[in-house]
Amino acid sequence: MSPSIFDSELPLPDENLTKRAQTLLGFEARYVKLRNQLRLLLNLSELESWSKKYHGEVLPICKLVADQYPLIIFYGDVGTGKTVTAECAANRLVAEAKSEDSILFKLSNKVRGSGKVGEMGTLIADAFQKVTHSAGKARRAILIIDEGDSLASGRIQSQSHHEDKVAVNTLIQCVDDLRRYHGRVVVFLCTNRVSVLDPALQRRAAIFEEFTRPSADDRRDLLTMDLKGLKLTNSQISELVAATGVRDKMPPWTYSDIRTRLYPAALALAFPESALRFENLKTAAASMHSSPTMENQ
Repeated sequence: MSPSIFDSELPLPDENLTKRAQTLLGFEARYVKLRNQLRLLLNLSELESWSKKYHGEVLPICKLVADQYPLIIFYGDVGTGKTVTAECAANRLVAEAKSEDSILFKLSNKVRGSGKVGEMGTLIADAFQKVTHSAGKARRAILIIDEGDSLASGRIQSQSHHEDKVAVNTLIQCVDDLRRYHGRVVVFLCTNRVSVLDPALQRRAAIFEEFTRPSADDRRDLLTMDLKGLKLTNSQISELVAATGVRDKMPPWTYSDIRTRLYPAALALAFPESALRFENLKTAAASMHSSPTMENQ
């Protein structure tokens, strides 16, 4: 199998992800919300011991929960922080658990293959085999599938190609097989279009978390944090909040719109002849629009 099937294979905990979580607006609140569920999902093998310790027996509910699928679905528009939140959440969980030899795999879109018959299903199966092999008998492995709708679209859709249907079947079978690892192998599937995901895959999700575009307050917090040092006034920040809101029938800007499009455009107006000023940010914001919503496109 070509190593390019994964965009990265990262040992956890990772210092860079720890630092990145500090710049991810809203991460702490979301992580606190999900932590208990994530921690339970990653420690299913300990449920029986916990139940015997506190209840004197293995409760039926423990057996039911231990049989859940190790699948987490993050869904929402492009640029709302799904993938980076998955990376940072996995990193934090491993760090808190003081786990050793944990690996974070990020699946590449090259898993779709070159169009040969049966290739995509084979590559998906190979990827899962490598992930589970990494976990072995005692370690932990976490797989992130970005743009999951490109691999897991519903099999009943009229436009679905035979190869896509085979790939979805393979993906579902691989997720099913992960239950025998009792939480040591977990999949984060991130998608921009949850409505097109195969229903069977949606039903398997132990955690289903929505990511929305930042509100006005969110954008204010982001701009205040990111533009620290420019000494902008509250009024100027408010103008930027308004400029990145609903405009010309376009939706509010995403985090990615602001950080990867607005900031570079503003810096380009100042660098290298002058300091970065509010006017640069305002001009750049006025010259562009937010990215369109992806759902149902």
